[in-house]
Amino acid sequence: MRTDATALVMRAGELLEATRAQRPLVQNVTNLVSMDIAANALLAFGASPAMIYAPEETEEFAAIADALVVNVGTLSATGAESMDKAAAAARMHGKPWLLDPVAAGLLTYRDGVIRRLLRHRPSIIRGNASEIMAVARIAGITQEAAAPRGVDSRHGASEAEALAVKLARHCFCAVVATGAVDVVTDGEQTVRVANGSPLAPRVTALGCSMSSVMGAYLAVAPSPFEAAFAATALYGVVGDMAAETARAPGSFRVAFLDNLYSIGATDLVARLKVQ
Repeated sequence: MRTDATALVMRAGELLEATRAQRPLVQNVTNLVSMDIAANALLAFGASPAMIYAPEETEEFAAIADALVVNVGTLSATGAESMDKAAAAARMHGKPWLLDPVAAGLLTYRDGVIRRLLRHRPSIIRGNASEIMAVARIAGITQEAAAPRGVDSRHGASEAEALAVKLARHCFCAVVATGAVDVVTDGEQTVRVANGSPLAPRVTALGCSMSSVMGAYLAVAPSPFEAAFAATALYGVVGDMAAETARAPGSFRVAFLDNLYSIGATDLVARLKVQ
């Protein structure tokens, strides 16, 4: 299916304003490294973060939240239980949820947790190229082995594109494979975003915070694909803006949050590079 890039770009600007106006409550069952920057990114963007991750609470809170983000980064048995309960509750209550499969393909236990989470039908799967390729294998789509180097990707998003499309069709969701050029697909339409700074991967958990902000969009956008594209576009353009004043990773982190707070729809539309 051919994607109308101009209409999609304009829609991203509209969704930026709409999501800020609605200030969605996003539950984050996320990893310990990303909690700080994920919460701060949601606040800077204009959404409301809730870092509810205890297994005694996640199920109940998923019924309250507008969207759920599950990030398997610093995994434990207790964390896996929390994730499973939250995802099941989100699906039961009709709440959209996103899976961030950090380091998928690296370890057997982690892959098993991801396999169980896929049964709860995430609305979006967002990861780097190697993670998306690994999730495709975990889902039974391919036998090809792909694993990140720790939490870093070994592959470019273009290498993951074909499997991302198949994964989206298989799981009936949107898939985002991030890289120098990000790929966003729902299995029928595919778009690439060429914005972003090479400083971004030098700031820990910045990609995880992208998943959290994508969760905010997911609560507002009419489709997971539009939410996935709008958040990917936002993070790419904000990365470009932050890199204009940052000298190194520390200043980039501060500049990124500042620009995430101040960016407007006009800036997003004018700067966005869609392929």
